[in-house]
Amino acid sequence: MDRIVIICLAILAIAVASLVHTTAAETIVVGDGLGWLVPPGGDLAYGTWAAINKFTVGDVLLFNFTSGEQDVARVTKEAYLTCNSTNPIFLKTTGPANFTLDATGEYFFICTMYAHCRLGQRLAIYVTASGPNPAPHPYLPPAAPAPVSPRAPVTYTVGDGLGWLVPPGGEFAYMTWAYNKTFMVEDILVFNFVEGLQDVALVTKEAYETCNTSSTIQVWSTSPGKILINSTGDYFFTSTYPRHCILGQQLAIRVVSSSGTTDHGTAPSSSIAGPPSSSSTGSPVTEGPATSPPPASSFSSRVIAGFFITLVSIAMAVF
Repeated sequence: MDRIVIICLAILAIAVASLVHTTAAETIVVGDGLGWLVPPGGDLAYGTWAAINKFTVGDVLLFNFTSGEQDVARVTKEAYLTCNSTNPIFLKTTGPANFTLDATGEYFFICTMYAHCRLGQRLAIYVTASGPNPAPHPYLPPAAPAPVSPRAPVTYTVGDGLGWLVPPGGEFAYMTWAYNKTFMVEDILVFNFVEGLQDVALVTKEAYETCNTSSTIQVWSTSPGKILINSTGDYFFTSTYPRHCILGQQLAIRVVSSSGTTDHGTAPSSSIAGPPSSSSTGSPVTEGPATSPPPASSFSSRVIAGFFITLVSIAMAVF
């Protein structure tokens, strides 16, 4: 009889341990290093952050913000979409603020101060019961862009107003910029940077991932660097200046198809680049696509330290 009791207790202990393991809650810091504020990148900042995280029942969201300058409100879906903060489900005005996810489904959070919500300080997440794979984010486009029809070539200014520099919040800045864009053959990338403080280097995937700039494919040291894309494939860019790559000055894009006919002679002083080969060389290559997985433009789900958090003027002042 004693032996049966011992066996039963052992089975019970294993079952309890398994239950505790599968239901262990996690504290998730909203925005990671960015915190909870008005993001310079707009809506896409928290949408991108939410897309690479998994939320399950029992998890705790931690909103880090400055009391008196920010707050956090849970609202309905309609209030989230319209930025209506007049009747929140709950409101917390003292940071940091915790919120426990106690049920499956959609959750919507905004800041009620001024125009913060409309400027991108809002978060939508989907909470699941369990499982290894996160549910599709309800308000973020799918990772892989849908097939597009041929179009006229587009000139993209890398980083838009941010320009090409070391982003204070890490590599998420250029990942966020590239996400949701479709890059095609004959498009032009424009890198705006301060000569003598930055440059642009085309490198291999391996060099990009390890930040090894000792052997680049091509380097542009005169600003603005205008690069005409002449082939499909994966392209990897960084800066050769010390630690700039490690600190987030790197860009990965995938060029998917031709944008249509155009006269290359009309390109504004653009250098021509093909996708990097598996090994670094001293000049651009024009062979076929690299056999790497989709880079940042199709949203790699690498764990990111945080986003860029200051405007161009602050960044330029620092660097």
